[in-house]
Amino acid sequence: MSRSDFTPGMEHVNVAFSDSEGDVTTLKQRQIDTNKSDVYGVCCASSGHVPTQTPVGEEDDNAHVKALGLEYGVDDVPPPHLCLVFGLQQVLLSISSTISIPLVVSGNICAGDMELVKSEIMSTFLVMCGTCTILQCVIGVRLPIIQGGCHKFLPAIAALMALERWQCPDLGTDGQVLNDDGSNSSLTRTDVWQMRMREIQGGIMLASLVQVFVGCTGFLGILLQFLGPITIVPTISLVGLSLTGVALNFCQKHWGITALTVGLVFLFALYMRNIRVPFPAYTRVKGCHMTRYPIFKLLPVFLAVVIAWSFCAILTVTNVFPTEGDARFARTDVKLSVVDSANWLFFPYPGQWGLPTITIASFMAMLAATITSIIESVGDYYACARISGAAQPPAHAINRGIAIEGFGSLISGAVGSGGATTSYSQNVGAIGFTKVASRAAFITAGVIFLFSGLIGKVGAVLTMMPDPVLGGIVVISFGMVTAVGLSTLSYIDLSSGRNLCIIGSSLLIGLMVPQYFSKNPQAINTGNEDLDQVLTVLLRTSMFVGGMLAFFLDNTVPGTDEERGILQWRKQADPSSANGDHTSIYDIPIITPLLRKCRCSRYVPFLPTFNFRVGSPVKYLMKKLRRNKGQMADTRQDTKL
Repeated sequence: MSRSDFTPGMEHVNVAFSDSEGDVTTLKQRQIDTNKSDVYGVCCASSGHVPTQTPVGEEDDNAHVKALGLEYGVDDVPPPHLCLVFGLQQVLLSISSTISIPLVVSGNICAGDMELVKSEIMSTFLVMCGTCTILQCVIGVRLPIIQGGCHKFLPAIAALMALERWQCPDLGTDGQVLNDDGSNSSLTRTDVWQMRMREIQGGIMLASLVQVFVGCTGFLGILLQFLGPITIVPTISLVGLSLTGVALNFCQKHWGITALTVGLVFLFALYMRNIRVPFPAYTRVKGCHMTRYPIFKLLPVFLAVVIAWSFCAILTVTNVFPTEGDARFARTDVKLSVVDSANWLFFPYPGQWGLPTITIASFMAMLAATITSIIESVGDYYACARISGAAQPPAHAINRGIAIEGFGSLISGAVGSGGATTSYSQNVGAIGFTKVASRAAFITAGVIFLFSGLIGKVGAVLTMMPDPVLGGIVVISFGMVTAVGLSTLSYIDLSSGRNLCIIGSSLLIGLMVPQYFSKNPQAINTGNEDLDQVLTVLLRTSMFVGGMLAFFLDNTVPGTDEERGILQWRKQADPSSANGDHTSIYDIPIITPLLRKCRCSRYVPFLPTFNFRVGSPVKYLMKKLRRNKGQMADTRQDTKL
């Protein structure tokens, strides 16, 4: 098959053909007649790699796993006790980033001082992280990936809650909600935060439906043709940069404890990362033995939190911390009552805070965050496959992964977790250190998340974390989000004035415009209240302003693909493993053999049998035109003869 049979700008082509009996054969089993080929390919890809003629078999796959030094591959199942340990390890890697989201959202919805409410939102969020992780590993992309809270929704939620109608009301001395004139309102504190939560729920649910649509239809392939590194850099970087105020609110409660937490993370993650601590271990080959484990590299945030929290407990017992003022939030007994009031079992369900409300402003804000999340998740899928020794994910796996991620976020919005879920890059990177890429271990991690949320006391204990300690975690988490965005600069030609101008302007304007509209909430007045709210929310969301500006300039200002970083961006996946449909890793359990007997399933973008190309209409017509011209020329030649 020649390169001309593929649409440029697409990659990871899923090449498989159905014969008359409905069986699927690979390139190794059938030689392709280019004269009879049609427009085949994928609905989710980004460069023009031609699939290799020889698919990688299971023996080659196992050799690749051994070459990477992995103890367990994707399909391997460790013993139950090790599976539990490996799953707990992944939970500890992601728990600090996950618990910060419901605590931050609680402050946005005017429930920052309601500890029991924060405990219930926390439990709901943990349940959804567990549920989405299990769905993603079993049905979705089927790679070892943790689904955790998505920080990209925090700027959107903050911008939405900054609208005048959602600003927190004044409270009386007895905690009663007050009207604008100072009189007691008929609303209770519960009504206040639940109204705001329902507004967030509606926006997340609608945006998640768009994500499901993108995954199920394969529309992602079209979207990725217009998105490059220059768009990604400001979009993701501004997520972290725009949340400095949120981090400041936690850190300023006690700068000393915050500095201790951040300092410990730096010490463990940067200075002590290569120190291996001896631990007892067990392997199938060596049995029980001592091994050196890079604990500081794997669990720097967790260790820092444990030490800082313990230090706060000591200072609380010795009454070093005051009981009044902001410094009291560094005490570990300030929120102790929430543990007693929390139920042992907590079962979240759709509509537990009431029926979600739907507004255009909420939908548009969450949609901007959803698109950013989709782009990052696709990158995580490729990275996870590469580090796990698996073939690069084919089109159907990526489409299905995005669809399941959207479905999980849809459920998260329905139950009112206060956020959406996405794939966690730090857990993908940890596979390289732990040498465990077992899907079963990650499913176990999802089960641990699930039960941690169902046991209400666990969520209550997590909300007891002192605010300055949480501030240290937030600083590191938001900083890492910013760094992930900036790391995309490696694909771009930084000697190009074009690129520097676009990136610099997008970052600066992305910070400046939201700040202006936050100080001037009445600046937009179109005469239509709904339109005013939509524009206000979008222009207060940094990643939308900066990302859209970079997207527009990158696609309109002249520049070569090499200069823009497009070529390097599309080569990030290994072309030698582009046709990942040969392996059963990405097949849906049980139903895949049945799907192979159904010819129509080849047209469904998220099924393992998908092998239909939705090519460019213009290129398809041009190909037809060339074919018709060739037939006409042959006819004229025959006539002359």
